[in-house]
Amino acid sequence: METFKKILFLVFLGVFCLGITAQTTKWRDMYKVKKKDTIFGIANKYGISIPELMDANPEMKVEGYQLKKDDFIFIPYTKEHPSPKGHEAQSPQNTQSVKTGQKVPTANKTNAQQEHKVKIGVMLPLHDNDGDGRRMVEFYRGILMACDQLSQEGISTDVAAWNVPIDADIRQTLLEPKAKDRDIIFGPLYTSQVGYLARFCQNNGIRLVIPFSINGNDVATNNAVFQVYQNPDKVNKQSIDVFMQRFQGYHPIFVDCNDTTSKKGGFTFGLRKVLEKHNIQYSITNLKSSEEYFAKAFSASKPNVVILNTGRSPELNVCLAKLDGMKANHPNIQVSLFGYTEWLLYTNVYLEYFHKYDTYIPTTFYYNSLSASTQNLEREYRQWFKGEMIWALPHFAITGYDQAEFFIRGLFSKGKNFTGSAKESNYKPVQTPLRFERVANGGYQNDAFILIHYLPNQKLEAINY
Repeated sequence: METFKKILFLVFLGVFCLGITAQTTKWRDMYKVKKKDTIFGIANKYGISIPELMDANPEMKVEGYQLKKDDFIFIPYTKEHPSPKGHEAQSPQNTQSVKTGQKVPTANKTNAQQEHKVKIGVMLPLHDNDGDGRRMVEFYRGILMACDQLSQEGISTDVAAWNVPIDADIRQTLLEPKAKDRDIIFGPLYTSQVGYLARFCQNNGIRLVIPFSINGNDVATNNAVFQVYQNPDKVNKQSIDVFMQRFQGYHPIFVDCNDTTSKKGGFTFGLRKVLEKHNIQYSITNLKSSEEYFAKAFSASKPNVVILNTGRSPELNVCLAKLDGMKANHPNIQVSLFGYTEWLLYTNVYLEYFHKYDTYIPTTFYYNSLSASTQNLEREYRQWFKGEMIWALPHFAITGYDQAEFFIRGLFSKGKNFTGSAKESNYKPVQTPLRFERVANGGYQNDAFILIHYLPNQKLEAINY
């Protein structure tokens, strides 16, 4: 297992392992580095492994090494590509195959299960040229960490990855021989590439997991598609439904925050219409209102729930200050807050206030830094890649880990019949719950939803819907 982790570590951009002895002294080519090249891509181009390329170029093993445009690097002969005696070297490849997982015989598994291997494809921008590439490399790392964990449970996987940047013609990627034999493909990142890849997967019986936000509605017409991303309209509807269930008997108060850039109008206007439909009275106030006028919006006889029309931190900060002032003058008034996913980014700043004002945050994921599963995964990540995960919500490595665990387990147990429904999986996510429902006659869309509740007693609950 230790050897396996070192090999995986070498696959990625960043800090590389030391202590590998060079195996070759002759070179079959000298390559001039181009602007967007990566070690990963050059090894793929010549059909050699990362360790073989690094053995031929020892400077790559130095911590902090980076490829630079116009550098020359040696391309070695290897056992698979021997020094030719009158014949050409093997044709270049665009895929990097990373085989993970060994057959683990157990008394409970049939021979067929032990021999079955889930073949995974990853078609994302896997490079170090911009934020998209770095985030997707981290997502890919999470997939590989999941494959390592699954291998310990007897689930074998074979991963083939393609670097598919924003300007790539994905149709060329789909010509690669390994593309057609995948059971599942994660990607793409860009909307313009979805149509070609979705049709390719449908024609070849491959499950396509679209991990992140896209435009378009291929999921409604293509039964190969599993769309993880939930668009704002869907999230707003779920948030409104949850609000109506959770806050029966409360007095809603909408706070106009004067944020002309806010995109929360779809939720607040939608909620107001539903409240009006049910003849539920509500108040509207403004952050610029005087303390006296602000306090008049609150009910003294009912518990109040406050809804801002922005997810930004500066306006939240002002609102919290006004709530403090109002509570100082009216200590018996009960207040809860109903927020937005963005507020999870502000937890370090506003945690005390979230508990103080009985805050509820609707979201499709929850990163819990205090949970044992999160801490274990972050520790493993540091051991493998000698660094921390990119700070983002959700965390990309954990996202890749959750998605890979969910789908690989499902395909291993259900095969082509796996639809991602709640009853088909007992995987407990580290960060992102997944529960898919059929969309018309097309594919499947994630329907999982969480309400994070910061209780006044300093406890926290995650309520799954």
